[in-house]
Amino acid sequence: MRFLLNLSFRYKVPLWGSLLIVGTALIISSTLLLRSYGELKSDLLRDATTQGRTMATTLFSAVLHDQVWRAYEIIKAPFSRESGDGPGQVESLVVLDQKGQIYVSTNPERLPMLADFARLSPEFASLAGIISQTGRETRVLEPEGSDHLFVATPIREEQAHLGTLVQIYSKKVLRSRFLKSAGQAALIAALVIVLLLPIGWYWGQRTAVPLLRLTERMEELGRRLPDDLAPELYDYQDELGRLYRAYNRTLHQLREKAQIEGQMIHSERLAAIGKLTAGIAHEVNNPLVGMLTALDTLRHHDELSPRTLKTLTLLDRGLMQIKDTVGALLVEAKVKSRDLLSQDVEDVRTLIEPQARERGVSLRWENQVQAPLSLPSSSVRQMLINLLLNAVQASARGGEISATITADDAVLSMVVVNGGQILTDKQIAHLFEPFANADERGHGLGLWVCYQIARQLGGNIEVESESRDGAGRTAFKVTIPFGAPA
Repeated sequence: MRFLLNLSFRYKVPLWGSLLIVGTALIISSTLLLRSYGELKSDLLRDATTQGRTMATTLFSAVLHDQVWRAYEIIKAPFSRESGDGPGQVESLVVLDQKGQIYVSTNPERLPMLADFARLSPEFASLAGIISQTGRETRVLEPEGSDHLFVATPIREEQAHLGTLVQIYSKKVLRSRFLKSAGQAALIAALVIVLLLPIGWYWGQRTAVPLLRLTERMEELGRRLPDDLAPELYDYQDELGRLYRAYNRTLHQLREKAQIEGQMIHSERLAAIGKLTAGIAHEVNNPLVGMLTALDTLRHHDELSPRTLKTLTLLDRGLMQIKDTVGALLVEAKVKSRDLLSQDVEDVRTLIEPQARERGVSLRWENQVQAPLSLPSSSVRQMLINLLLNAVQASARGGEISATITADDAVLSMVVVNGGQILTDKQIAHLFEPFANADERGHGLGLWVCYQIARQLGGNIEVESESRDGAGRTAFKVTIPFGAPA
């Protein structure tokens, strides 16, 4: 038995299903056969009772006037109407007088006239006493171990009792009809089993295979995040279908958790880099201010030669470049600034459109900001300018960039999309780090500044880069809640 329980569901479910079908078919067939036998016997006895009452009423006059031949014709009539092998065919009819002697019978050789009924056989002897006590109602007698059924009907009218009509039925006829019904039932049961077994096996496999796939995926969870289970493998609403959907939901939650953990690690790395960068920038900025002040003081002396002035100019230009770089690293979004207006957003468009036209890039603009927002306008403008400049530089000539700025549910959303090259996962992982994208066009601090401002304002910045309709599509989305300290 344990061997069967240890089988794979691929075999266990169809096997148990097949056994259940066979067992159910046998039980139902047996129940129907027993019921059929009971109904067949009940119908026979009901017909016999009706026939006995009818004949007893007719026999009363014949027995009263001692018309033996008339009585014989009456009890012989059923044999001329019915088929000899019919299930309800009576084997013998006998009329007993008040003394228990045979008045007339349909089988004179076995049941001769004027013979004592009780002395003809032990079976009749056991019935004689019961028959003599028959009242007004018909009685069905079935002696133990007998192959016959006896239906005794009194021949009487009002208070006059003349005798008893006894119908004798053979159980062999009943068994023959029962066995015929049993054969038909067995054939039907066999046909049902033949039809249901393949269906049961198919549905067993249909249930077992999804369970096997689910088991395989669950075993992979400890090593890696497996693929989702295809919904079409078991697209039903029962418990197994719910288990499928629960597994897929759990898998999605695990993926989201892993993604969130990755984002947290990435944010922590950027925060550490930001602190380190800010510390270095502050250390550089202090002596830098002193050097610029000294150069400015030196430039005001009259005795400087042209070569010295040229050298001072070069030094001043280089130090100013260093100052710009350091200033970009020292991002501070929470400086005092007025609230953001719709016109502030439109001013950014005015600044960017000339540069976009110069590079042959079209700008699709959608500004839905209407009322003033409790956000520092200078910081938000700086983010939007950096994202748009980055999009212009990433787009090829003839390309298009789009900017959508909305304010819904107390959140400012800015989405900037360009059709440049697709970013790799490695590039996205380091996209918001300082100097990660430095080239001849800039020092690579624009996205770093956007990230720092968004985080300081309690918001977030995300990037998606994918191929769509055969072209690249990179979208930067910034979300900032209203009411951030300004």
